[in-house]
Amino acid sequence: MRRAAIAAVIIAAPPILFAQRGAPPPSGPTPRLADGTPNLGRVAGEKGVWNVPWIRNMGLRIEKTQSGTDLPSSGGRVGLVGHDLNKDGSKLEPLVPFMPWSAAVYDYNVRNESKYDPEGYCLPPGGPRMMATPYPMEIIQLPEQKRVIMTFEGATHIWREIYMDGRPHPSGDDLNPTYLGHSVGRWEGDTLVIDVVGFNEATWLDYSGHPHTDQLHVIEKLSRPNKGTLHYEVTIDDPGAYTKPWTAAWNIPWRANGELAEYICQENNQYLIRLTDDFGQPVFGHKR
Repeated sequence: MRRAAIAAVIIAAPPILFAQRGAPPPSGPTPRLADGTPNLGRVAGEKGVWNVPWIRNMGLRIEKTQSGTDLPSSGGRVGLVGHDLNKDGSKLEPLVPFMPWSAAVYDYNVRNESKYDPEGYCLPPGGPRMMATPYPMEIIQLPEQKRVIMTFEGATHIWREIYMDGRPHPSGDDLNPTYLGHSVGRWEGDTLVIDVVGFNEATWLDYSGHPHTDQLHVIEKLSRPNKGTLHYEVTIDDPGAYTKPWTAAWNIPWRANGELAEYICQENNQYLIRLTDDFGQPVFGHKR
């Protein structure tokens, strides 16, 4: 099974295996910091990571979130991304408010089975896709520094910083578009609300290929209703690609015995492995 069904460029381990490994999530009340704020990470003296699931299609998480019913099935040929390849992918997602161009791009990505997925070529997943890429993740709260740090084992071994000091987003030329954007956060009761802008256009929203523009504005909400569960909700507001905002959500289980390991996607990048110098020797890896 190929990691992202993306031609023969990169072959990697099936991501679903990473989501399944480890002990079942522990039960118990929400852990809290000394000031009473929910602790979204480890308890002192314990191990643990968040077992991020593989959310291949955020468009299929809208219906589940809002009404609890399944999307209709037309009974056609289903591809690797879980779509009917005999019909336009967007028609199977009536709750995603596509624009004509974004629907066409999405349908193209569905039909070629995500062949050109940037993450499949070891580029960063971007936000919010990092919360749907199946490798362990840690959340480290630094209340004295008014910061929250998220670190990810996979997804090109990335990290993100969330500023909790009340600062605004940069504006104009100071807002440099990046893969993960600029994040500012605040607490609303027991929910961490993260406002993110400043994305570049080098990523997809998910494996299935929902596109976005640099107008993307993301609102994330994280809560920990019990020790074993992180509830994640994301609102996609991109007036360049969608006619109105839309929201998807899922739960992320806690793996109590887990720790982050080193994972280097580029080590399995077959393009790099086959790249040779002027003498026909591999640029990376072992010389012949």
